[in-house]
Amino acid sequence: MYINSAYLNRSLVDFKDKSRPLIVGSCGTYRLYKRPKLPTHRPRGRWDFQLLYIASGKAHFYFDKSEKDTVVSAGQMVLYRPKEPQKYVYYGSEQTEVYWVHFTGHNVTNILRHYGITSGMRVLDTGTSLEYSRIFKQMIQELQRCPTHYPELLTLLLLELLIQIHRQTGRDRRQKDPYLDAEMELALQYFNENYNREISIEAYAASRGMSVSWFIRNFKQYTKTTPMQYLVERRITNAQVLLETTSYSIAEIGSIVGYENSMYFSRIFKKQKGVSPSEYRKAGTGRAK
Repeated sequence: MYINSAYLNRSLVDFKDKSRPLIVGSCGTYRLYKRPKLPTHRPRGRWDFQLLYIASGKAHFYFDKSEKDTVVSAGQMVLYRPKEPQKYVYYGSEQTEVYWVHFTGHNVTNILRHYGITSGMRVLDTGTSLEYSRIFKQMIQELQRCPTHYPELLTLLLLELLIQIHRQTGRDRRQKDPYLDAEMELALQYFNENYNREISIEAYAASRGMSVSWFIRNFKQYTKTTPMQYLVERRITNAQVLLETTSYSIAEIGSIVGYENSMYFSRIFKKQKGVSPSEYRKAGTGRAK
């Protein structure tokens, strides 16, 4: 069995603190290998909230004083609220790996609701992610080392975790198919790295074995914009930066972001921003000094 945990002020006692909106009290991880089982039973619950992430294997939870277990598998999280009875078991034969964090504060319920976790939610289908593990590990390290401003960073890390969860479970989740997610991320990476070159959407789709219509439809669902609109946005945004921070000519900037024809660049820029590149530069405060 492997265990690594950390506690605020090195105190194992759970607490309720309303001095700040969100406070991390403790966090840790367990991995079971040969030990037969690891049970937890808190009939009266705790004063704080607890979020548990099953990273691998599975865990057995007994909600509402039920004798029948609810099996929670890898890629799911469980949220316990203050004073809610807690009973769960990890078994070594199931190779369970779990991360957990306890937190309190005067605005926890509203913060959870803001990130899509309402009062009726107990088991969250979050999917597995290396980002979750990274955040938990960093929280553990912060609480163990206690460097400068660590309480504030712990709060930010917990908020980052909640954002990652919301992206996976919220209503605006873009894709539910891992293949589509991977393909769209590859497309974004390719466009970001090559936005200033001539890109054929048809050729890119064909190189990935997709029809053009299928690619455009799914890209728009994933990013809320079409591939060509995405490319134009990248070019114009980067042109804005150059207009504000360099003394390059309009033609040079157009060429840098992918428009060899300066007149066409100016026309596209004005269509996107409502002013020409030269007008934008004159109106801005960031023109190169």
